[in-house]
Amino acid sequence: MLIYSMSASVDGYIADRDGGFDWSVPSEEQFRFHLEETRSLSGVVCGRRLYEVMLPWENDPSLRDEELGAEFAEAWNALPKVVFSRTLDRVEGNARLAEGALDEEIGAMLAATDKHVEISGAGLAGQAIELGLVDELRIFRNPVIVGGGTPLLPAVTGQIDLELVETRTFASRVVYERYRLAGRGAA
Repeated sequence: MLIYSMSASVDGYIADRDGGFDWSVPSEEQFRFHLEETRSLSGVVCGRRLYEVMLPWENDPSLRDEELGAEFAEAWNALPKVVFSRTLDRVEGNARLAEGALDEEIGAMLAATDKHVEISGAGLAGQAIELGLVDELRIFRNPVIVGGGTPLLPAVTGQIDLELVETRTFASRVVYERYRLAGRGAA
């Protein structure tokens, strides 16, 4: 199953007009939830920007000073990552640059496992949504309106029906929304 999971503002942006997303820093409760989700994955397909945002978990030892940070770093670093980029010529850690087309790389990752694969980064996830490759959307809706920036979802050429399969409200008032594409069975 291919999952698109991302934090977003109430008005549907993952970053504000200046590229900032400090309003989406998870609470400890939400961070623990992210840790469990990360442990359930077998790999990540991501774009350059998200790869660079997450790179400190690979190489910044200060993020391991707290037990929860150390657990997340261990889980994140164990995941194989395929990075799509037109500008990078190398990547670090347990990552490699994509060699094939998006559908080929995702297909290969999914064929090699019985666990979930996550796609991260709005642009790349948008392409996968358009190709019909995404099975679930997991949105962490933050109680803020940013008024513009990087949209969570792309403009699509046709309606995509979803089934709401789970919600949860964290103490921080972030609302978790889990949607499955209509007609795709439970996994």
